[in-house]
Amino acid sequence: MKKTIIRGTGRYLPERVVKNQEMSQWMDTSDEWIEQRTGIQERRWIDEDSKVGASDLGLIASRIALERAGWQPEDLDLIIFATLSPDINFPGSGCLLQSKLGLKSTPALDIRQQCTGFLYGLQIADAYIKSGHANRILFVGGEVHSTGLERANRGRDVTVIFGDGAGAICLEGVETDEDVGLIATSLHAQGDYAESLMLEAPASRLSPRLTHEMIDDGRVWPKMDGRNIFKLAITRLPEITQTVLSKAGLTINDIDMVFPHQANLRINQSYQKAMGIADDKIFNNIQKYGNTTAGSIPIALDEAIEKNLLPEKSTVLFVGLGAGLTWGAMIYRFL
Repeated sequence: MKKTIIRGTGRYLPERVVKNQEMSQWMDTSDEWIEQRTGIQERRWIDEDSKVGASDLGLIASRIALERAGWQPEDLDLIIFATLSPDINFPGSGCLLQSKLGLKSTPALDIRQQCTGFLYGLQIADAYIKSGHANRILFVGGEVHSTGLERANRGRDVTVIFGDGAGAICLEGVETDEDVGLIATSLHAQGDYAESLMLEAPASRLSPRLTHEMIDDGRVWPKMDGRNIFKLAITRLPEITQTVLSKAGLTINDIDMVFPHQANLRINQSYQKAMGIADDKIFNNIQKYGNTTAGSIPIALDEAIEKNLLPEKSTVLFVGLGAGLTWGAMIYRFL
């Protein structure tokens, strides 16, 4: 049977480090206030005048992943790019990345699942591979949040959370009878909560799509009902984890490492406690990078592999919740 196997990973974080103290120049906040509520100590942002987009960060991460996989860009059958911060409104960042990789006809698919972009993207890749439509796929989750954040008191609760970065994964279909690859997945969405975390304008449902009044009203900046998102996360994440463990016929004790989406360290700590996960079996790096949305889980996975934190033939669990509302979990076992 054909299984979807991770062949290489890569990540890229911009060099500019923005510590919590720097935020106080734009809004009423402090290092203590931010860390107490989010667990974040610093994040990476692009240089303000660099004209760098999500595909540029994704390109560097992709080159690293391709090199580790031993692939050339021409070996790819498909590119899947997950982002909520595309370089331009259209075309998608996947097409821009394809060009930057020097490719001329390789198909590119953009998905907009925000914080669950990696989960949705990996399942899409698995479906392409198992159906025979592709065998070597590059998944990229990349975000440039910093240019779209309101650096003022009105935007404080959102602005302090987000960072820039990209993670890339090379995926390949392999014929094997071993119980490896994607063992189980469970994905969900509930649009009833769309307004709990959203960026409204410019938008096709508005005519005109953008006005000075919209800008003055702050409708061009992301808005979040933090309390509601927190409550939903600490309920849905344990539930979806139990669902996917049941599908796989496993318990949490069978998992070598859990990779939660890096939205808020307090959410992850609450989830860890609810699931009874040991400290050495859950990976968090939001303290250094903030929330990189679609880049979050692949960045974390690459960092854990680089640090040799995963034993041979590890079984890992990916889990996350974000705007949409979307949430999901999946279990992967290394070959």
